[in-house]
Formats: sequence, C-alpha cells, structure tokens
Amino acid sequence: MNTATARNTLRYLDDLCPGDRFESAEHALDIEQIIEFAERFDPQPFHLDEAAAGASFFGGLAASGWHTAALTMRLLVTSGLPIAGGLIGAGVEVSWLQPTRPDDVLRVCSEVLEVTPSRSRPERGIVTVRSETLNQRGEVLQRLVSRLVVPRRPQAA
Repeated sequence: MNTATARNTLRYLDDLCPGDRFESAEHALDIEQIIEFAERFDPQPFHLDEAAAGASFFGGLAASGWHTAALTMRLLVTSGLPIAGGLIGAGVEVSWLQPTRPDDVLRVCSEVLEVTPSRSRPERGIVTVRSETLNQRGEVLQRLVSRLVVPRRPQAA
C-alpha cells in the first residue's frame, strides 16, 4: 500500500483487508529521552545510568520497553495506522525482541492480519494488526499484535 496515501486517508473496517501494510514516519531516540522517561515511569538502573547498565543483563543503556511501546503508539497514531475514529484497543500482545538503544531511529511497519465484522454490532468490527517497531538497521525491537475496534463506513442518508 502506498504510505503517503495511507497517511492521508482514514480507513474504515470496509476499507481494510488482510495483507494491507502501513509504515510510520521515524523517531530519533537519544539518551536524554531514555533517561527522562525512565526517571518518570521505569526508574531501573539499566535505564538511568550508563555504568550500571553496562554491568546489567543489557550490557549498556537500554530504553524501557514501555518507552518503546509509548513511542510505537505515538508513531502509529500520528503517521502509521490511519484508522477512522482512532486506535481503540480491544486487546494486545507485546514482545520485546531486543533492547532499544540511544541513537536508535524508530519506525513502525504494520500489517493487517484479520478483519472481522461484528455480528452483534453491525456498525463496527475488529481488526487484528501486527506492528513491528524497527531501528535504523531494520532490526525488530518490538512486536505488537493488536485487536482494534474499527467503525464501518457510515451509510449515506
């Protein structure tokens, strides 16, 4: 799917098909962002201090997985998944495959896996989407499988 078109056109349930792909803009991450997020939301030494992080499981400073998830959400909302009515979650499975590091440039590639119209709520349905957050080397840092509530296109009066 053409990314520029995807960014400019909101999609309804009726517009989505398994295999549709969307790609977000990029976000450059730096050490200051990692530490600021960690200080506020996940104050563990391997997110806050380079020396402590070097001696940790991660072998160096790593962004919180929740920071990666938050950045993924921002990229999806602002440029990655043009869903009419917004991104309304009905469930999610998140996996962190490797750490997000200072100076990583993140982007999110998403693919529609399944589109299921609701039997009881004909005005909407569920769309299952796999979103992979990649760094500048194309390495998958996070995989998110989301079930989204998506409205059907309103009927003309």
